[in-house]
Parts: sequence; C-alpha cells; structure tokens
Amino acid sequence: MHPTAQDRLADLLDTPAKPAEAGYLDVLGDAPQAGPTTGLTQRVMRTNLLPRIYENYWRPAFGRLFLGPFGPSMAGEIRLAVELLALRPGQLALDVACGTGRFTRAFGEAVGTEGLAIGLDGAPSMLTRAVAETPDPANVAYLRADAVEPPFPPSTVDAICCFAALHMLAEPERALDSFARILRPGGRLVLLTSARRDWQPARIADTVGGILSGQRMFDRGEIAAALRARGFLVVAERFPGVTQIVAGKLPDEN
Repeated sequence: MHPTAQDRLADLLDTPAKPAEAGYLDVLGDAPQAGPTTGLTQRVMRTNLLPRIYENYWRPAFGRLFLGPFGPSMAGEIRLAVELLALRPGQLALDVACGTGRFTRAFGEAVGTEGLAIGLDGAPSMLTRAVAETPDPANVAYLRADAVEPPFPPSTVDAICCFAALHMLAEPERALDSFARILRPGGRLVLLTSARRDWQPARIADTVGGILSGQRMFDRGEIAAALRARGFLVVAERFPGVTQIVAGKLPDEN
C-alpha cells in the first residue's frame, strides 16, 4: 500500500504533528495562531467567514486593488508562480500561507504523482476549506504551522511560494532565513509582497495604509536585496501596482 500524501508530509517534518479532524496535520496544537498578531488584516484571515469568499471574491479583489489594472489576475499569478518555480514532476513544493489551497492544488498538478505539494497556513478555518477544495489529495497535503519557522529540516524542499503574506508576518526577515535554510541546493523561491512607491506623497500614503492594516510596506528592490544577502541569485523582479514579485534561485550543489 502506497503512503498517503499526509503520511509523506509527516515523514518530512522535524516536529511531531497531530492529524486534525478536518484532514490536515497540525504542529501548533491549542495555540490560536503562530506568532503575534500583526494587525487587522491578519485577524481577518483567521475568521470563519473569509474562507468561504476567499478564492472567488477576497483574493481576486486584493489582486485588482494592489497589483493594479495591468497586474496579473489570480489565475495569472498561479501560472507565473509555477513558471518562476520551474516546477517539475517528482519535486517537493511548499506553499507558505496557502489560504484555501488554490496555489497548492496547481503545484500538485505540476509536480505530478511522484511529487508532493504542501500547503502551510496558521488558520484552521483556511486549512479546513483547503482540504475540502482538494478533490484528489494523492499528492497534496496541508499543514498548520508557523510560516516564519516551517518545521522542516535543512535542504528538504525544491520550491517555495509565498504570495501575499510576507508583509503580514511579524518577522519577515527570519522567514526568509528559514526559506533559504529548508530549500535544497538549486531550489527556487518566489514571493509576492508589498512595494512602497517612490513618489513621496504616494510613499506616505502607502506607509500610513500599512500601519493601519498591520502590513509592512517594503521598499522596491528591498526583497531582491534580501534574497541576494542570503545567497540567492535573483532571476525575476517586477513591480505591478504597490506589489513586488521576486523570484530567486539558490546555487546548485557543486
């Protein structure tokens, strides 16, 4: 009998996990969330209502508002993430802050039956919906864990996606350290996060909006510089609206 995707995930973890009744693994237990709350937007993510409208309404609306009229649609974001991660059959892909699993399911299709796509999130309501929206979980598994410190040993995964989440983490720099640590040599990382505009009035507005919503506003180019400081080769960088999409690749093993 072949191991299930959940069994395969459990074997990868460096922290004991318990199966949740909803069908995901949980390393956080009774903790209401991973790490401190950063503000209003993060609190909304933990509600029971949001998962019901997330994929069809909330997330597409976020994209239009922050990526601008010429930025990619949600379907376009998924295609872009798969392309920038250069996913291949048999690989292990990690979707950090997976929400209801739309990206995770696409990664499962890209890595095939021999690969594994893992959706990681801290909100039980999101993960419950993600499991329900995954009709064929043969190579897709979900994990409730801390996005800042994903519970994997070094050099475990081939690809990491973190879209629309880094700016909501309490310690984004430590999260980037973790991503670099758990990626294998030659592994790829793609991020979509905030990008404060350069024009001073807009820059002030972006900063105030970030403070009110509890989201960190990174400068343009700041994420690419952070990846280079951690040994990544930056392979893509673009700035749609008030966001930045940055992809990096670790050097191959000699």
